Amino acid sequence: MGIIELEGMEFYAYHGCFKEEQIVGNKFTIYVRMEYNAEKAVKSDSIGDALNYQRAYEMIKEQLQIKSHLLEHVGERILDVLYQNFPELEHATVKVSKMNPPMGGQIEKVSLTLSR
Repeated sequence: MGIIELEGMEFYAYHGCFKEEQIVGNKFTIYVRMEYNAEKAVKSDSIGDALNYQRAYEMIKEQLQIKSHLLEHVGERILDVLYQNFPELEHATVKVSKMNPPMGGQIEKVSLTLSR
């Protein structure tokens, strides 16, 4: 089993339930863990046999540009696009974090994790 982790991806996006969040935006960080059978790539040393994490990053970046009210919606869209484009994917986890959420106090971040 091969495990690819994309860690510390940062995006400025416009997700949130408050109207202001969808206008002003906020910083989001994304963590993704993808498990797949890497046996073929290990032997061939060819990107064509591997789960291409550059493509995965581009797909995640595209999903962050689509406004959502909930982190759950963002996370589910990321999982959907990964599974649609990587048939070799066996298990994936995504963690979406909103930095400094507007909750009336000092909070570093709020995060949601989904797995499939």
